[in-house]
Amino acid sequence: MTPPAQAAATTAKMRHPGWALASIAVLSLIWGYTWVLAKQGLAYAPPFAFAAERSLGGAAATFLALMLLGRSMRLEAPWQTLLIGVVQTGGFIGLQTWALVEGGAGKTAVLIFTMPIWTLLMAWPFLGERIRGAQWLVAAAMLVGLALIIEPWNMDTSPLSKALGVAAAVSWAIGTILIKRLLARRKVDLLSLTAWQMLFGALALVLVAGVLAEPQTHWTPAFIAILAFIAIISTALCWGLWAWILDRVPAWEASLSVLGTPVVAIASSRLVLDEGFSIAEVSGMVLIGTGLASLSLLGWIASRRASR
Repeated sequence: MTPPAQAAATTAKMRHPGWALASIAVLSLIWGYTWVLAKQGLAYAPPFAFAAERSLGGAAATFLALMLLGRSMRLEAPWQTLLIGVVQTGGFIGLQTWALVEGGAGKTAVLIFTMPIWTLLMAWPFLGERIRGAQWLVAAAMLVGLALIIEPWNMDTSPLSKALGVAAAVSWAIGTILIKRLLARRKVDLLSLTAWQMLFGALALVLVAGVLAEPQTHWTPAFIAILAFIAIISTALCWGLWAWILDRVPAWEASLSVLGTPVVAIASSRLVLDEGFSIAEVSGMVLIGTGLASLSLLGWIASRRASR
């Protein structure tokens, strides 16, 4: 077999659905367990310094990936990218890390992954994407699940961590809306956009950490290992894997990886960190998980109708 034929055969094998499903499983495992590692990392660094360090490391690893792939590192749409970076990297990572200081990794992950419902609600006024029929039922179910996790009637629990988790999810959703608006107006390299917005967000987090005069980071071998894994594996490698998945499967199928991440986070936080959950919290998690699955199902149905 000639080299071009071998390359074509390899590409065909890599496009087999089994490879995409295996990649989704790997992505869910890595991103899910990252929540436990982030919680452990906070034993060595204050929240905003840790958020800045992991974002700087992720930006450096992503820029390195661009160099190795021979892709352009040119900054396009600088002001839009700056805003996306401040909101999606600075706001999202900063708020979720602060939430982890106050609460458990599994609960925070579930609250963070309410992002699709906030995106759905904001896409109507800002993108003109109307909410239809069954989507309203999904939105209502997820909001009920959110209330069960937050438990506003329970005065014995601190609401700060839960409020921060929801705020991080909203920040992620706003960043998603901003990216969709940017992509609707001009063509940009998504990997380059990720690198630059991560750098801008990291610089914003450095500024916040400096203003707050946080304690110094304890640079131990354990913390360096945690930071390296999150920056290189969870950020640079997994974002590349995510792009690879999106290139090979429908968007609704790729979104199934979102379902696995909070499940892995809950299971690993229970095993590693010995986190417990109340009946109301478990009920809320089930409702949110069902809502996420329903959104994926509705996306699949819409894609089937569009292909006819």
